[in-house]
Amino acid sequence: MLPHTDSKRQTSGARGRRLLSLLVALLLAACAAGCGSSVSGSTRATPPPESGEESAEHGEEANKKREEAAETARNRELLSELEAKKKEEAAESKAKQREGAAEANARKREAASKAEARKKERSAQANARTRRQAAQAEAKKREEAAAAEAKQKREAAQKREAAQKRQQEAARKAHHQERNTGSIVLPAPSAPPAGR
Repeated sequence: MLPHTDSKRQTSGARGRRLLSLLVALLLAACAAGCGSSVSGSTRATPPPESGEESAEHGEEANKKREEAAETARNRELLSELEAKKKEEAAESKAKQREGAAEANARKREAASKAEARKKERSAQANARTRRQAAQAEAKKREEAAAAEAKQKREAAQKREAAQKRQQEAARKAHHQERNTGSIVLPAPSAPPAGR
């Protein structure tokens, strides 16, 4: 609502309370006057015929009573209007309070759902990071295993090559030695001198 409407309401509320207290006072006075006159009128016996002056007085009294009754009716009407207005204002105030509480609850729910979404997002990111790290570790392990296997194969190949070279060298030496021993002419053993 607009601020000037609230101030008008406050002014009208204060004015309404003043009117209410005035009306209550008037009603009490009217009731007291009406009750007193009706009670005194009902206890009397039928009045004797009146003179002109008395009849004018009674006419004035009757007019006064009618005016008072009309005033009382107006006062009652004003009082019921004020009560209706009070009820309406109280209902509006309660509706505002409920609306404010509903808005606050909606804000709380929204904040809670945002916090939950952020929590889920962080958890998903952490899980993805963990899976990525595990995949990287597994890839590194496989890479290291492949490198170790390749190294073993290289070393085995080098050993085979070295063994082959040694064998070839040994064969070459043996062949060379064989050739050398086969071409050397050894002197024939001499016979012992005869006749000695």
